[in-house]
Amino acid sequence: MKFLIIDGYSKGSRGKLDEAGMTYAWKLYADMLLKYMPEAEYDVFFPTDTSVEDFPGRKELETYTGIIWTGADLDINETHIPTNAAQIKLAELAYEVGSDAWGSCWGIQMAAVAAGGSVERNPRGREMGIGRKITKTPAGMNHPLLKGKPPVYYGFESHYDIVIDVPEGGVVLSRNPFSGIQAMVVEHKKGTFWASQYHPEYNLYEIARLTLAREKLLTEHGFFKDHEAMQSYVDKMEELYREPDRMDLKWQLGLDEDLIDDSIRQVEFKNWLEFIKNKNS
Repeated sequence: MKFLIIDGYSKGSRGKLDEAGMTYAWKLYADMLLKYMPEAEYDVFFPTDTSVEDFPGRKELETYTGIIWTGADLDINETHIPTNAAQIKLAELAYEVGSDAWGSCWGIQMAAVAAGGSVERNPRGREMGIGRKITKTPAGMNHPLLKGKPPVYYGFESHYDIVIDVPEGGVVLSRNPFSGIQAMVVEHKKGTFWASQYHPEYNLYEIARLTLAREKLLTEHGFFKDHEAMQSYVDKMEELYREPDRMDLKWQLGLDEDLIDDSIRQVEFKNWLEFIKNKNS
């Protein structure tokens, strides 16, 4: 089985994440893919590094078992940017050819917009670090995407934009009070798209490094009083990553096993791979 991993971060953005010691988005997904499907193969596509004329076409998409969309620090409504508009067209084409797709953050926004939904800035502001009180909808209680997930759970988040209008064929599987839609499946034309607003590919270390990379922005938005407060938070997260049984740190950070245990945090992506296996067996 062969997958296309689409990493929407630009070279400049990837460089800043690299400086903060964070793993590239495509690599987080490649590692998670091989963890649950060791026999899988993958290609990586960087749309912001590529001219629109060189985007994958219908024949190329048909060669992949599935498509994986990572997060990105882009605004999906800035369609005057050629590569943004081209990514939406690529997702539309994937629906047309019958691709099975997975995505987080930018991915759920792409799933919605490419099928006729809409995305806007969250009037409550940025959701960063921990997305709290994510609750399964009645549909989510029975959908295989969230099989093995608690009825209420937390997720790693870093986003400003949110899905506002669910497209025809979309089913909302979980929500939280801050951002609304947190998990969704879309069946559109011949394709399917499973997606979450949160990042199952992140772990404590990665979200700590991302916090460090976004220090200036997060301080301006009131997440931290100053550098010392930010550094203390990051240090605790990294300590808990190294020592996941530290009850004191879990209590201080307000975290539980749904974020610390890979088998719970990554279950959505694992379930998608099971769906792919069953469909192609």
